Amino acid sequence: MNQKPKIGKDAVSLDHLADADYSPYRFFTANEWAQFRADTPLTLTSDEVHRLRSLNDPIDLDEVSRIYLSLSRLLSAHVESSQILFAQRKRFLNLDFDQKTPFVIGIAGSVAVGKSTTARVLKELLSRWPSSPKVDLVTTDGFLQPNTWLEQHDLMERKGFPESYNMPSLLKFLSAIKAGQAGVPAPLYSHLTYDVLPDRFQIVDRPDILIFEGINVLQSRDLPADGKIVPMVSDFFDFSIYIDADEKQIHRWYVDRFMRLRKTAFVDPQSYFHRYSEITDEAALERAEHLWKNINLKNLRQNILPTRPRADLILRKGKDHLVEQVSLRKL
Repeated sequence: MNQKPKIGKDAVSLDHLADADYSPYRFFTANEWAQFRADTPLTLTSDEVHRLRSLNDPIDLDEVSRIYLSLSRLLSAHVESSQILFAQRKRFLNLDFDQKTPFVIGIAGSVAVGKSTTARVLKELLSRWPSSPKVDLVTTDGFLQPNTWLEQHDLMERKGFPESYNMPSLLKFLSAIKAGQAGVPAPLYSHLTYDVLPDRFQIVDRPDILIFEGINVLQSRDLPADGKIVPMVSDFFDFSIYIDADEKQIHRWYVDRFMRLRKTAFVDPQSYFHRYSEITDEAALERAEHLWKNINLKNLRQNILPTRPRADLILRKGKDHLVEQVSLRKL
């Protein structure tokens, strides 16, 4: 029998969030959170987890069991609840042919914090539920403006900031998804060429669940004085997750990843960053520090971290890149 986890304000450190007496979240250590797995089956193999994880991310089967099985079970409950509510509303409105729109999960957080790994692992776990739901994964990278546009507007040094995205296209995509449209195109992005792929699209065709991952997906925006509708990306989410870590740790992970990429992806002559594979380690380290300080750190502090309190669930990682705290918004 599973032991009921203790829920208490002293269970974990609350330094990074509001005082527990007033916080909208419940807090759990990773071990406490793991107990919520119950009888959720582990459907991934070690080789599959290794394939799904990003460079420099140490996630393994133990981490999947500790964190992601419980999260999968929680998401299953939310999806089921939305289906029940849909059925009740359908009866209320006397609609015979209405179709349930996709359940959208947003995943936010800094660069190098592990968003992509989390998104891919969740996609695999959710698609292997007994009901075999159709699960799609889309990243916001494809909605970045092309490099030529960014260069023309002097925004290459602000790539990833809110102003570097084609927001009308992004909002149109999510609107179509939530309208239940079929065959909705999502633009594709190449990390090799560091640019949007022209005329290349991923077709999203009415999935049961859509995972939408990107650094600024929980970003808010200024509201108009006249009360006109101004949609935000998060307006289309049914559940949102923020991947969190101490700023110093993210800094270290970013630089370590950059230095490792010099000996892997950057070696390809077609890589946008190929030039960094041909300079000295000292010069490369200096460049990595520059990119962190002048682009990624600024974006984290100005745009990404302020959105953390808007998430339904926060996964807080420790220095080993593994989740040590889970914060779940109260109902």
